[in-house]
Amino acid sequence: MCDKHQQGPAPQASAQPSRRRKLWDLSSACHCPLVGVGMPLAALRKLVGKVTGGAVIAGDYDIHVGVVTECGARNRLSEALQKELDRRYAAAVRQFRAARDTEQVAAQWHAAVAKGDVAGAFWAALTHARCTQELEEQMCRDLHMIQHQAGACVRADLARFHATIEENLQLTRETARLQQRHAALQQEWQAERDRHSAQLMQMRAQLVGRDSLADSLRHELEQLRASIPGLPSRDRLAQRLALADERERALRLQIQELKQELQHEQARAALAGRPDAGGLPPPEPAGQAGVIWLSQRSVLCVGGRSGNVASYRALVEQVGGQFAHHDGGLEDNVARLEASMAAADLVICQTGCISHSAYWRVKDYCKRTGKRCVFVDNPSVSSLARGLEEAGI
Repeated sequence: MCDKHQQGPAPQASAQPSRRRKLWDLSSACHCPLVGVGMPLAALRKLVGKVTGGAVIAGDYDIHVGVVTECGARNRLSEALQKELDRRYAAAVRQFRAARDTEQVAAQWHAAVAKGDVAGAFWAALTHARCTQELEEQMCRDLHMIQHQAGACVRADLARFHATIEENLQLTRETARLQQRHAALQQEWQAERDRHSAQLMQMRAQLVGRDSLADSLRHELEQLRASIPGLPSRDRLAQRLALADERERALRLQIQELKQELQHEQARAALAGRPDAGGLPPPEPAGQAGVIWLSQRSVLCVGGRSGNVASYRALVEQVGGQFAHHDGGLEDNVARLEASMAAADLVICQTGCISHSAYWRVKDYCKRTGKRCVFVDNPSVSSLARGLEEAGI
């Protein structure tokens, strides 16, 4: 036999192809999900119209079925669809190009499914040179379940969409009602503002009128003053007369106090049995009614007139007491006031001639310690005597 008729060794299995598969190379079971997922209806209708060269009047389902049928063979429509899918999902194709075997292609497909981006990954994995029939079927099953889940999500989203539309209608009606209310309030506010503006203008006009009247009266007053001769000197005389009346009232009051002090001095002289008592009987013994005897008790006088301090001392010593004085913070240190009150058996506070600080110190100290205290309004000697009688010690 000729060598050419001799049977050679069986050929080894060819290596796995490295060229990407074309759309018409895929099984017919892949064309329907690929066209449905990879091409939006609007883009698919535009592509068919461009290939056919006319307007497409068929429905969406008819277009989808026709394109799926044409994908089984190589033709103008399948080539155009191949080119459009490569252009649309070029990034996914480049990403899957790094896969060197079927396991890596499957791993990238599962990663894309987990991310939810399956359109580009489905096209890139189907056309990959290492995509086997088993992987192709697995991807079709995965995509089928994803479409079921997507349909459920779409129905849920549709229900939420209708609920959102209803809520939007309610909010629109509420917004319209609030806008009407706002417009009414705006009109009321504007009317109130106009009323206040009118009142303000009226008050300004009244103020201008009053200012004009005041200027007119002021001018008339100046004219009257100019027409009366000697008016400034009369004003000065009237002021001097008022001061003289005030001085006279003060002198009358002082004379009355001096008379009261004189009467009290005479009474004390009569009690002491002095010869100038005017024939009055001698004082009764200590302890009888009407007689004040201090028995060497200490009496602190706070305040009073500085000119009457000697009379205060003489009055206290005449009835057997020991006299101490503090001017209430006028010249003496207020800090020594509490020490003086602590050493005294009786405190007489002259409220008319004392500082506010000393007054409150005396009142607070006597209240805290229970110290006997008598408040006298008039700084006269007779008032001090009445304070001693009121104390009753």
